[in-house]
Amino acid sequence: MRKPVIITADSTVDLSPDLLKRYQIHTIPLTITLGDESFPDDESFTPFVMYERYHMDGTLPKTSAPGFQAFMDFFSGFTEQGFEVVHLDISAELSGTYNVAQMAAAELGGVYVIDSRMLSTGIGLLAVEAAECRDRGMCAADIAEHLNALKEKVSVSFVLDTLEFMWKGGRCTGVAAFGANLLRIKPALEMKSGRLEIYKKYRGSIEKVYRQYITERLEGKQIRPGHIFLTESGEIPQNVTDSLVQLVKSLSGCKEVHHTVAGATISSHCGPKCLGVLFIEQ
Repeated sequence: MRKPVIITADSTVDLSPDLLKRYQIHTIPLTITLGDESFPDDESFTPFVMYERYHMDGTLPKTSAPGFQAFMDFFSGFTEQGFEVVHLDISAELSGTYNVAQMAAAELGGVYVIDSRMLSTGIGLLAVEAAECRDRGMCAADIAEHLNALKEKVSVSFVLDTLEFMWKGGRCTGVAAFGANLLRIKPALEMKSGRLEIYKKYRGSIEKVYRQYITERLEGKQIRPGHIFLTESGEIPQNVTDSLVQLVKSLSGCKEVHHTVAGATISSHCGPKCLGVLFIEQ
């Protein structure tokens, strides 16, 4: 008899609580360490709390993967109830989360761990796809095989308003950050082979850059019509995001445009006013 399937992901999936509930997706949080305090990467520690602390004393959080025992407890909570698990993690090129999850899955059996090669709602797109496959009656092994083939078609990119947070986090040199900020350069990054690469540098006001970036990412693309995400790291005015959602709707033809705010893990590296448009190509 085929076992029922549970869909899980680590917290960098960046789906809203409403979407997690709608698609019955369960998450395991990474850990945020801020000074002497540690927090789970969930709605209790938002990017806005992080930015407030940074503006107050310059402290940026450090992030870490769940431990082996945390994954064992998380997965076994489902397998002991008779479920098989399809689990998605942030790219193994960016975090050790996938490797730890794999070790726990090997101990338990019945857990299919997928290196998404993505981050944020790029993982979210795959998680939603997995949930829709589950609801159509697919077994865990077939869902995992389908996702591993599909992830090559996921488009993940975003544009930064500032390089300060990546610089402070050790992800670019001080000279690069200084030069870019001085010239008002807004770098756009995309996922390639599981890593982030700068593919273009915009100039001008960030609101103008958002519209140019979105238009260039969507025009002429053959996009799967189901779901598309407009994901930000916070502090973008509501009237601006409302306008951008309408732009995405007009250019993508997708049935559902989801506007989401990334969690603290992703936002800690991007800084405020980062924005991405994420989708699956045909």
